[in-house]
Amino acid sequence: MRRIIGLALLLPLVLGLSACGMVRLAYDQGPTLLYWWIDGYVDTSGEQTPTVRDGIDRWFAWHRRTQLPDYAALLVRAQAEVLEPTTVAGACALQAEIERRLEVATQEAVPAAAELMLSLSPEQLLRIERRMAKGLVEARAEFLQPDVAERKALSLKRSVERFETLYGRLEGAQRERLAAALASSAFDPERWLAERELRQRDVLRTLASVSALGRSGGDREAARQQAQAAARSITERMTQSPRADYRSYQQRLRQGNCQLLASVHNGTTLAQRQTARTKLKGWETDVRALIASATGVDNGAVSR
Repeated sequence: MRRIIGLALLLPLVLGLSACGMVRLAYDQGPTLLYWWIDGYVDTSGEQTPTVRDGIDRWFAWHRRTQLPDYAALLVRAQAEVLEPTTVAGACALQAEIERRLEVATQEAVPAAAELMLSLSPEQLLRIERRMAKGLVEARAEFLQPDVAERKALSLKRSVERFETLYGRLEGAQRERLAAALASSAFDPERWLAERELRQRDVLRTLASVSALGRSGGDREAARQQAQAAARSITERMTQSPRADYRSYQQRLRQGNCQLLASVHNGTTLAQRQTARTKLKGWETDVRALIASATGVDNGAVSR
């Protein structure tokens, strides 16, 4: 289970934070953190760095100006809804809202991503391949322990931590119900990792094809359009597998996750829901503070 409940948790979970005020701090540092992440995969050259940094700055300025107001409005709505019971359909609808907003944010990054893809060297492609292979090894170690009991225990630990980000500490009986629900989950780490490996191969093939366009010396604008189409295609295939059997598995997993989310929420106490409401209010305050600083950030990004 990768998401907890609604867009109410999107920003704090992406940043790996839950404390009020820390969201603002991490978001302000987001451009630097994202650049470091990209550089860790690509090892950007002196020529690439200014373009990559400018693309990141512009994306964050756009996101702060156009997307955060919507997040704030949803957080206001969530503060009322979190006090009430929910349904499986309601949990699925909220998850769909998250995915739509993530899609908007991803598509906005396509032009900048395409520029970087066009400039990749063979050495950088090899570095990306090695970094992806390392990530796959790390994911196997995290999700596919040989000892099944250990695997279940770690899965429960991750899920408890995610729910406690919103509701505060879960009681023993709540943890037991969560463990039982996870035991019947459709999540198959072996299948997920096999799909991830196939997706990584697909990404590497696409990057190699696009970077060859960038080195061909042909029509730059035509190459840019092809690169953007390739970047969009990558994001679509990462969301919706081209393999019908895996899409069917994803749908079963999605439905099961919605049932789990609804079950856990409906099993919380009034005190836990009030804790959730307080956290949501704190995140709303952080988001509104970020919105208020949008003009200064935009000016800084453009004039850099």
